[in-house]
Amino acid sequence: MAVRLKDIARDLGVSTVTVSKVLRNRKDVGEKTRQRVLKRMEELQYKPNLIARALISGRTANVGLVVPDLLHPYFGEVAKSLGAVLREHDRALILASSEDDPELEQREIRTLINRGVDLLLISSCQRRLEGIFKVGEKQTPILLVDRTFPLLDANFVGSDDFKIGEIATLHLLETGRKCIAHIGASHLSTGHERMRGYSETLRRNNATVPQEYVLMHERFEETGIEAGRKAIQKLLKLNPRPDAIFCYNDLTAVGAIEAVLEAGLRVPEDIAIVGCGNFRYAQYLRVPLTSVDQSTEQIGRTAGEEVIRLLDDPESASRSTLIEPHLRVRESSWKPA
Repeated sequence: MAVRLKDIARDLGVSTVTVSKVLRNRKDVGEKTRQRVLKRMEELQYKPNLIARALISGRTANVGLVVPDLLHPYFGEVAKSLGAVLREHDRALILASSEDDPELEQREIRTLINRGVDLLLISSCQRRLEGIFKVGEKQTPILLVDRTFPLLDANFVGSDDFKIGEIATLHLLETGRKCIAHIGASHLSTGHERMRGYSETLRRNNATVPQEYVLMHERFEETGIEAGRKAIQKLLKLNPRPDAIFCYNDLTAVGAIEAVLEAGLRVPEDIAIVGCGNFRYAQYLRVPLTSVDQSTEQIGRTAGEEVIRLLDDPESASRSTLIEPHLRVRESSWKPA
């Protein structure tokens, strides 16, 4: 027969309400009582009835995450570290992929909300997010991850993308490069900020690059490698050709390196290349890739901590948390003598 809350309460001589508060990690229970209850739960191998608990509390202990591409290394690593934090707090993570399609993303969001997730994390491919979160009269809290919307009052966790563009471009300038091209993302906040960091750094260092050396692309998560290859083919036709390229992400940089080598040129001697993301195989490529490390694990962990904070205090003010990026220099941009 299943162990009930009232059984634990009777054994310890406390109320069922007290046991319920311990189960919900409420703060108004003394530490000594909390430890007694937890110990008895462990002894009896108590398993809470999550369905009944959801009906009573209105919370499912489920958290939803919608990303453009679950196979992309960045989003997979964010989901992994996010899930680890949620597990520590007895919450489950439900994943959905929008396939970088705004209409599919809206359907996935509505599906997760209808399933009763307590909070929704979104790395959105939308240009606008307003008006898609409400179902009936219920408002589901949201936390934006990686991509933000300046006019939307929402909590956000992501990289300092301006800094990413800045440190990648500054590194290439410091290695003596004069004509630095950029392959960027046209409609994403991440792309705008990385482009702004790139442009501002060139301007501060009196380095000008004609507009044709900046190629902006719409879909990067699924087509990054091919986008990098095609962009290089265009850039190599320019005169003079670029001697360095800052790529929006690592997959784009992988395609760029392959296209440069196929053209009979050398990396980094002829063209230096820097990516972004520092995915785990960057150092094992044919030419090990210099990349800006976004601290992906920390982004996922911080997002998990923000979820717990928002669920514990739903009325708290919105805030943005930017994670500091770091440059990882390898042979694609600098070759020691």
